[in-house]
Amino acid sequence: MKLSRLAALFITLAISMPVAATAQSTNDFPTTTRVEYVLECMQSHSGKNYESFYKCSCVIDEIAKQASFIEYAEISTASKYLRLGGERGAEFRDPEQVKVMAKKYKAIEGKAADECFLK
Repeated sequence: MKLSRLAALFITLAISMPVAATAQSTNDFPTTTRVEYVLECMQSHSGKNYESFYKCSCVIDEIAKQASFIEYAEISTASKYLRLGGERGAEFRDPEQVKVMAKKYKAIEGKAADECFLK
């Protein structure tokens, strides 16, 4: 009887371990993406100091809680390309879906900035 309980415990642990590992890595952004965001954020907020470093780091962490990396890559790219000028940029900025994705990114980023007290 004790052996079957032990076996059941090991089976339960074996089943739950991959789920725990997956949950931990959910929405985990690559380090380079996080660093790139923080550097751009610091530059755009005129703050090359520790305060802006921590606030911008907080913002990307909050964004990662709200969007998967794949979604972040899509919506942040849409937001950047929305400002692309000229005739060639039209195929990136004119589709309605790009505008929707850019709006979603701005909403997520704005909420994250508020959470992190970034002006």
